[in-house]
Amino acid sequence: MKVLITGGAGFIGSHLAEHFQKLGDEVTVLDNFSTGSKRNLGIFSFSGKTVDGDIRDAKLIESLITDTDLVLHMAAALGVANILNSPIESISTNIAGSEVVLMASTKFKKRIVIASTSEIYGKNPKQPLSEEDDRVIGAPQNIRWSYSDAKAIEEAMARSLFLTTQLPVTTVRFFNTVGPRQTGKYGMVVPRFVQAALQNKDLVVHGDGTQSRVFCHVEDAIAGLLELLEYKESIGEVFNIGGEGEISINDLAKEIIAVTNSSSKIVHIPYVEAYPEGFEDMQRRVPNTGKIRNLTGWEPKNNLEEIIKSVVSSLN
Repeated sequence: MKVLITGGAGFIGSHLAEHFQKLGDEVTVLDNFSTGSKRNLGIFSFSGKTVDGDIRDAKLIESLITDTDLVLHMAAALGVANILNSPIESISTNIAGSEVVLMASTKFKKRIVIASTSEIYGKNPKQPLSEEDDRVIGAPQNIRWSYSDAKAIEEAMARSLFLTTQLPVTTVRFFNTVGPRQTGKYGMVVPRFVQAALQNKDLVVHGDGTQSRVFCHVEDAIAGLLELLEYKESIGEVFNIGGEGEISINDLAKEIIAVTNSSSKIVHIPYVEAYPEGFEDMQRRVPNTGKIRNLTGWEPKNNLEEIIKSVVSSLN
């Protein structure tokens, strides 16, 4: 099988590339290397085709998609810090780029999976969050929400193309996916904490640390995506993919210090010192994964300690 992975040098994309390479499939990775890394591909000696390009380049995208069997659209401008620092580029990549990929997949009638995010739900206080739950988003002048808005438009395009052209598309909403190759550079909390703990530096918590999340190992997230490919009932649908075990950021920091046997201290800084004015955080974000479990039987296998240890091993 021929597989095209946009954002294939990124965190999740590179793990998908490794999986399909092991299966003996013909893999093409498209990445502009803005957040992805050739090092991610070098870790498993990627032997497929690597294309340094932009998903907004329609001619390039069509030339790649016409000769593929499966499109895995993982490319996105991501990370709250990245979005706030480069909002125009982020919005353009996430909306215009996804439109190009979706329209080319429609033109050539290709099976496609698009990666969405738990950011879709915004600050909806209802927990756990199900696929049909409402989006609760802040004012549009608060750029912090532009990533959520852009991904919502991407999802709406995918759904509309399914309804009007029968595009075989599945959308997966990843919740706080963690594991080797993830960088803390763009605000990802687990690799940021682990890196600090390994150096016995302070673990800097934004806000009071009572906000909570549920983390999912990248291997489990990918396993869920791959399971969905086996079911035609997943076409045209949206699925949450996330882990188990809600934990506060304060307790996460304590757990990472314990696992790494670090002498690090936990310090708190207000959001205004960490992000531009107007930043809003979600107090809780817990996935309801009943939909994917009921269809495929998938469930996450790695607990939080195992997730942390895998990140530690990758950074040592």
